[in-house]
Order: sequence, then structure tokens, then C-alpha cells
Amino acid sequence: MNVADQTLKKGLSTNDKIKIIIILAVPAVIENFFQTMLGFADTFFVAQIGLDEVSAVGVTNAILAIYFAIFMAIGVGVNVLMANATGAGDYERASKVAQQGVILTTIVGGLTGMLTLIFAEPLLSLLGVEQQVLEIGVVYFRIVAVPSILMAYMFVMSSILRGVGDTKSPMKAVIIANIVNIILDYIFIFGFLFIPALGIVGAGLAGVIARLVGTFVLILYIKKNNQIMFQKNWWRFDKVYQKELLGLGAPAAGERLAMRIGQVVYFGFIVALGTSTFAAHQIAGNIETFSYMIAYGFAAAATIIVGKQVGAGNYEEAKSYAKLISILSAVFMVFMGVLLFILGEWIGGFFSEDPVVVSEISIALKIAALFQPFLAILLILTGAYQGARNTKYPMYLTTIVMWLIRTLFVYLLAIQMQLGIAGVWVAIGIDIVIRAVVMWYRMEKDKWIKSKKKMSFKDKVECQCHPKTKQPNMNECVNNY
Repeated sequence: MNVADQTLKKGLSTNDKIKIIIILAVPAVIENFFQTMLGFADTFFVAQIGLDEVSAVGVTNAILAIYFAIFMAIGVGVNVLMANATGAGDYERASKVAQQGVILTTIVGGLTGMLTLIFAEPLLSLLGVEQQVLEIGVVYFRIVAVPSILMAYMFVMSSILRGVGDTKSPMKAVIIANIVNIILDYIFIFGFLFIPALGIVGAGLAGVIARLVGTFVLILYIKKNNQIMFQKNWWRFDKVYQKELLGLGAPAAGERLAMRIGQVVYFGFIVALGTSTFAAHQIAGNIETFSYMIAYGFAAAATIIVGKQVGAGNYEEAKSYAKLISILSAVFMVFMGVLLFILGEWIGGFFSEDPVVVSEISIALKIAALFQPFLAILLILTGAYQGARNTKYPMYLTTIVMWLIRTLFVYLLAIQMQLGIAGVWVAIGIDIVIRAVVMWYRMEKDKWIKSKKKMSFKDKVECQCHPKTKQPNMNECVNNY
């Protein structure tokens, strides 16, 4: 029995639950730390070249974030369905879900690569950047995103391993990829021995090679995992499984896309404040992501644990774990907030020597520090809702609050009230608090687990947990609702 399966034991004390949560969360936190380092290293090294290059990486990442939203959504579907299946003791179904996830990832990753190749310049132009930034950005964007299938594979293969409760292997793969990226960043950007200095092109190439290495490492770990049983005759597009994956993944993608598209819109407002302010915003965002690594790690644990509890029909235990993980994460994030508040300006000095940019970085991080506990609760509950097969509500909430609160308040505070970068980050904080409070309230009212819905007669008749089974298996169907 792996660590995640131990949560299904009856009569565990709070201390026992905390130990299990920590064991699952810590590898995911470390994984997120090194995943963050992939973007951090690029920004750090590119910042030594110039602000135009930093902005080019920033606008590229704004578009890539939309790609990531899609890839992560597929990963959510795979992770949740596998956790539900393993919670019900059905490892064959979990393996089929994993293989169908790889098939879907291959299709989507190939399409995003083609989209980048053809429409790189028009996509970046939507952000309204200056011409010199656009020219640099198009080159970088094509290098990193034409082979975006590698990004997709890393997201989904990590989700496959987490779906069976393995958070250590994705951590190891990301660490290896990160080491490769940092070494190659330095060599390719600045040159070394016979290798010429390639600048921002070198940063892009380093990232691609690092993701290629990470993908192969993940494949090796999947092959070694005896709970994942891939079979040749399952490598066929299966409409039933794909419908389940899309049923969970599409709302998760919608939630992330609503967030990312909203970001593209208010990025246009920030760009209007000037290149230095936009660069400061990007740098501050990269620094703040180090606090995200803790919350995302605990969110991964929440998805796994809640998914297994829901798969086993233990709804009250699912709620108990969701609340406990939220509180634990919020405590850790308070500590991260203190660090951001105190050290923000000092850290910003590593990225830029421009006193205006450094000052704006400091302002942004001080404001961000105040909202860290709410950010923790929001991210953990999003993961918990997903584990409970409820991906639609986070999508609805994010869409409404993102567009009616965050984007509107960025415009009002930063542009109309001329608060600049302070207005941007206050608006972001207001958005975070509102969503965290609403999601906690719905959980308290038991309006968050989709499995509690009663199936209609039609659902019962049509439910097929195994695509090849002609007669419905009601026990397993109920576990998957």
C-alpha cells in the first residue's frame, strides 16, 4: 500500500493525517520549486542582456500560459480519474485512463506546435508590445513552443504518476530537467569555449532540450511503476474514456483559460504603463511564484487524497482532508509572505540595476505578501474540488471574478486612479480573497463534491465504467460519479 492509499484507513488521528499529507506534499513542493526554476533561470539570465529581452520572455510566457492551461487541464482529468479509480481499487481502469491521456496529449501538443509555427507573430502582437520586443519575442516563442508537445508530455506524464500516488518521481524528473536547463542556459546565452553566445535564442534552446530530457526520464519512471499497466491493445482512441477526460479537463481548461486570457487583457494595461513597469511586473511575478510552489505542492496532495476518498465513497473524510490541507498550506504561506515583504527589494536587485524597476518590484511583492494565506486556500480548494470531480464551479467562479473584478480593478486602480503597479497588485489580491472565501463557503455547505449528486435513471442505464462491458457495473459507476 502506497502513502496515498493509507488515507483510506479508518480511524486515523489528525497527526497521522498530517504526516501523510506532508509525505505527499513535500515532493510536489520540491517539484514545483524546480519547475519554477525553469522560468526563473531564463528570466535571471535574460535579464543580464536587457529589458527588451525580459519583456520578450514575459509576453511569450503570457501566451505559453494559455498552452499550459490546456496541458494542465488534460493532466487534471488524468490525475482525478486515476485517483478515483485507484481509490476504488481498479488499477486496470487507471492504466487505461493514463494511456488515453497520452493519446489526447499527443494530439493537442501537436496542434499547439503547428499554431505557434504559423501564428507566432499575430499572437504576440495581441499584447500590443513595442516593435523591438515583438521581433525578439517571435524568435523566442517559435523556439520554445513549436515543440510544445514536450511541455504537454511533462505535464500529463507527471499527472499519471501522481494519479497512483507517486509524487516523488515527477519531482526527480523536474530536478534533472532543471539542472540541464540551468547549465545550458549559461552556456548557450553567454557562450562557452567553441559555443558562441546565442542570447535569447540560447535560452529557448536550453529550455527545449531540458524538457526533452525530462520527458524521457518520466517515461522511464512510468515503465518502472508496477501500478501502471500499459498494454498495446489499449493504444487506440477510445471515445468513452476521452469523453470522461474532456468532461473533467474542459472545465479545468476553461478555468485556466479564463484566467490567462484575462491576464492577456490586463497585460495590455500594464504595457501601457511603460516597458519598465511591465518588466518589473514580470520579475515580481517570477519571484512570487516561489511562494506558489508550496501551495501547488499541497494542492497536488489535495487532489490525490480527495480523489481517492471520493472514489472510495468517503465524502466526509474528503472534506476533512481538504480543510486540513488548506490550513496547513496557509500557515506555510504566511511564512513565505513575510519573506516576500522583507526581502522583495533585495531579491529584485538581482534582476535589474534600474532603481525604478527595483522599487516597483518591491511595491508589488509587499502587496502580494499580504494575500499569501488566501492564495494558499484558493489553490488547495481548487485542487480539492478537482479531486471531487467538480471542475465546473472553479471555472465559473474564476471567469466571473477574473473579468468583473481583477481586470476591471486593474484598469480602475492602475490606469484611471494612476496607482501604477500598486493598483495592479491590489486588484490581483482582491480577486484572490473573493474566490478563496466563496470556495470555502461552498465546501462548508457541502456543495462541492459532484459525487453527492444522485444519478438519474438514464445515467444509471448508460453508465459504463469499462468501455468493453456491455452491462453497467453499478458499484463502480457510483464510485465514479
